[in-house]
Amino acid sequence: MKSQHAPRSPNPVDIHVGTRVRLRRQVMKMSQEKLGNQLGVTFQQVQKYERGANRVGASRLWRISQVLDVPVAFFYEGLGEDAPSSEFAEGDQTPVVYDFINSTDGVSLAMAVSKIKSKAVRRQILELARAMSENQD
Repeated sequence: MKSQHAPRSPNPVDIHVGTRVRLRRQVMKMSQEKLGNQLGVTFQQVQKYERGANRVGASRLWRISQVLDVPVAFFYEGLGEDAPSSEFAEGDQTPVVYDFINSTDGVSLAMAVSKIKSKAVRRQILELARAMSENQD
């Protein structure tokens, strides 16, 4: 069986799981250091998990799910039937979404906008962001 990723590059499933760990940790406003302390690892190890550079073992993932108060399945949500590939279809927004989720500003913005009850106001914010991104030049 031939691997679809380079020998030293992270596996796409590990990246997905790490992204979900980071997302949940940030939503809970928990630092990497605090999560590491509760897991018995360094914050650098948490960073490696979140980047997908190091795989999270089954028992460690179970503990992460307890600390972050989500079921283990949470970390696999969005994978679908097949594991994600490192190649994306033309027009696929997945890379943009991962970049957004992996940024501190992205998580903060998503949390703030999700608290706005008015659909019209959320739509105005979206239109403002679109206009601002088009006028950056």
